[in-house]
Amino acid sequence: MPELPEVEVVRRGVARWVVERTVESVEVVDPRSLRRHTDGPEDFRRELTGLTVVNACRRGKFLWLPVRAADGSEPSRALLVHLGMSGQLLVASPEQPRSRHERIRLELSPALDESGQPLPEQLRFVDQRIFGGMLLDRLVPASDGHGTVPEHAVHIARDPLDPLFDVAAFHAALRRRRTGLKRALLDQGLISGIGNIYADEALWAARLHWAAPTETMTAPRTYTLVAACQEVMRRALDAGGTSFDSLYVNVNGESGRNTLNVYGREGHPCERCGTPIVRERFMNRSSHICPRCQRRC
Repeated sequence: MPELPEVEVVRRGVARWVVERTVESVEVVDPRSLRRHTDGPEDFRRELTGLTVVNACRRGKFLWLPVRAADGSEPSRALLVHLGMSGQLLVASPEQPRSRHERIRLELSPALDESGQPLPEQLRFVDQRIFGGMLLDRLVPASDGHGTVPEHAVHIARDPLDPLFDVAAFHAALRRRRTGLKRALLDQGLISGIGNIYADEALWAARLHWAAPTETMTAPRTYTLVAACQEVMRRALDAGGTSFDSLYVNVNGESGRNTLNVYGREGHPCERCGTPIVRERFMNRSSHICPRCQRRC
């Protein structure tokens, strides 16, 4: 599943290609991708047509585009996009072939890039497995009082790259949680944007075992862990995200090139000490660790 870096790469592309453009028409190819929009496809078409995208925002794995009406009033709604396991937002021109997994298509108002060349006229939502989707959602105050978020994303915590992420508050919540460290990192209500891949990478970087009890975490260890999460995420962003298959792409259909230190490297030598990486069972998934650098204690 795409994690914070992959969604942030998409957000940046949408910010460059789609912001300040008006949705001129909406084609719903597969209504299943609008199951979260409970008023149905026709309402989605009617309500979104004519609105202008004014920003591209993200919290964790959630991406949303605040939209304003033609009267220029402040945005009160946003197009919320969840990529799920295989969702893609792609900018395209009408002559480009339609993907057989295309679910929703937005026709955008004409615009030019910095060199005066026309921008692609379409934003396509492609989703092979149909776990993602779109929703025109109401903007509400964020739970911490800073800014607004879509109503369906208000429960999502800030992510480690958010300037307002509070490490001290995260440490206090971590100590109260009484669970394993990786399970806590995957809790999007505690810290968002981290999935199986980057949890393994951050824990390796911080030299912490995935099963370490959260109630035993000291403040210095928590700060080290958060710093590791931030470094892992920034490195992945610089590489355009991490791609294992053709599903994880930016808005131009390009895959990321991030390299990993531990995830998926069972049997390979640890980049720090040379000990073979091992894979352990975790929540019907796997955790990859260096048994020397990340001792269970």
